[in-house]
Amino acid sequence: MTESERLGAIEEIRRLKARYWRGVDSADGDLVRTILAEDCELDYVGCCTDPVSGIDHMPQMNMVMRGRDSWQTGNLEEPRLVTVHQGHQHEIELTGENTAKGVWSFTDRFFMPPGAPFERLVGYGYYHDTYEKAGGKWLLKTTRITRLRVEVS
Repeated sequence: MTESERLGAIEEIRRLKARYWRGVDSADGDLVRTILAEDCELDYVGCCTDPVSGIDHMPQMNMVMRGRDSWQTGNLEEPRLVTVHQGHQHEIELTGENTAKGVWSFTDRFFMPPGAPFERLVGYGYYHDTYEKAGGKWLLKTTRITRLRVEVS
């Protein structure tokens, strides 16, 4: 792989992750599914647990989603959880011609619907991803979140 091809792959993966967060935040399941590998595994177990206090603020998020079609969008007519993700400082490493891994520093904010036990959750941590190139396109193969801190108010 030439340096130009390597840099092009990294840029494509960066854009893939931006589309992932935009799709999550806008509740656009169709968009999220466009960047997922058919046999992806998305591990969100412990994703809202504060490692400092040990409190899991959203145990309903503890799930592992398997396969592109497992990503669904809820009813947008009901009051819903709103999220805002900001990704930073990517570390992307190509591990083969068609494989890569990445670590992303990120901050996310959850704005809860009326009646929730808290109004807002702010989290800080890392996404640990793997990617594969299939059909000439980079896709998200696996993801796992580790947290540094979670705050609720």
